[in-house]
Amino acid sequence: MKSTSIAAGAIFAVAANAAVPEGVVQFDVGRRQPHPRLSRRATANTDSTTINNDLSEGGYFATCKIGTPEQTLTLQLDTGSSDIWVPSSSASVCESSRNSDGCSLGSFNSDDSSTFVITGQNEFSISYVDGSHSDGSYFTDVFSIGGSTVTNMTMGLGEDTDINFGLVGIGYKTDEAIVSTEEDLSAAYNNLPLVMVQEGIIKTNAYSLWLNDLDASTGNLLFGGIDTAKYTGDLVKVDIYKDSDTGTFTSFIVALTSVEAVSSSGSDTLTSTSFPIAVVLDSGTTLSYVPQDLAEEIWKEVGAVYNAEVGLAVIPCGMASSGGHFTFGFGGPSGATINVAMDELVLDLFSGGTATFSSGQYKGETACEFGIQNSSSDPFLLGDTFLRSAYVVYDLVNNEIALAQTDFNATDSNIVAFASSGAAIPSATAAPSQAEVTQTPTFTTPAFAASSGFASTATATSSSGNSGSSGSKNAAGMNAVPMDLLRIGVISATLFIAGGLLVL
Repeated sequence: MKSTSIAAGAIFAVAANAAVPEGVVQFDVGRRQPHPRLSRRATANTDSTTINNDLSEGGYFATCKIGTPEQTLTLQLDTGSSDIWVPSSSASVCESSRNSDGCSLGSFNSDDSSTFVITGQNEFSISYVDGSHSDGSYFTDVFSIGGSTVTNMTMGLGEDTDINFGLVGIGYKTDEAIVSTEEDLSAAYNNLPLVMVQEGIIKTNAYSLWLNDLDASTGNLLFGGIDTAKYTGDLVKVDIYKDSDTGTFTSFIVALTSVEAVSSSGSDTLTSTSFPIAVVLDSGTTLSYVPQDLAEEIWKEVGAVYNAEVGLAVIPCGMASSGGHFTFGFGGPSGATINVAMDELVLDLFSGGTATFSSGQYKGETACEFGIQNSSSDPFLLGDTFLRSAYVVYDLVNNEIALAQTDFNATDSNIVAFASSGAAIPSATAAPSQAEVTQTPTFTTPAFAASSGFASTATATSSSGNSGSSGSKNAAGMNAVPMDLLRIGVISATLFIAGGLLVL
């Protein structure tokens, strides 16, 4: 899990009516401003739940019920972890104060559940890439998500945590916190997808994710099947790679083998000394994080500016209307390709306020966060800013991921269930050249032929009326943008940045 900001709130949303065949569980995904919502429907051997996207929450959330009688909590869906855990009602982070909403998405009071049982396992302890953590006890209890209920679900109770909402991790069980704690793969327990298979709700440990676009009201997570009406083109399978340290499958690591920038002025094949890049497809990460050299090329194409004190690359919000896009390739030549447009990569910098450039070439323009950031070391992550543009099928039995271009705001549905445990992903073909994927350590600076096209197509709707292509240029035609100062209309606070003061 890696997110940029946290807010609070929860409410039920109504799932759309659609035929869900036996052996499939569907969680409908929707977005509502400013807070996450969720609900779901189910039939025999099927299941459908609504998880809502809220950018201020930094992820996608589902409303779940735990215990007897049921207690309702809204939990973040995370393909990048493997445990369900919930904040304890006694945790200090859940205590509301003048400056905190406490655990407004819900907390769990174990004393109020007659089916709550502490397990004999070691203490629960988990930490995430962004440094947040949760510690406490393992327990079993009844767990419901939408219309599906499993009994004796093993979960973690966050008694000492700095996170004010819980998570539903649906990754490999070898990535569970207890495996790390005990340094023993045999300590792993059956997590949610495996228990759903075990209890006959779905037929195999596989699911597909359709987050839809940034402003969408609906989307879904589908356990045990795919929806062929939610993507365009071919569904192409690529291999999941084992963790190099443990030699086991622990994360959804795939080979990113190419990135291309495309705009009205041309196209560029971007390079990195890290290709092929091992990336994790992680719904629990708000942004996407790629190697430093690749990130700098991407920023140069679009005119994004990195500031070390803020720790983010920022960009004028008007660039969301740019007609340019980036094409991400996986699994080598003729493998899966996903186009990510600029309107999926330009996000509000702060929740509850606006920011403007007070000087430099972008003076007067509203500042936004850019959806692709840099990382100096792995794990490199393709989070929600990438995943919204992709239809992704995670097959944890055959250790494959299938990708296709998402069909934004599709209204039709054609759900196909996996035939049995270990059955191949329906309608998917394998990337033909995966065996040919080899490291390419050479680095060739692109011509940046696409850069001026990114800026020119965004000019008409720039919030300040400033031309994205005006001002000084470097030799490649890239906007040279000093970010001296941002002014943010939110609560009173101050931060120092290079060349000026950031006023919150």
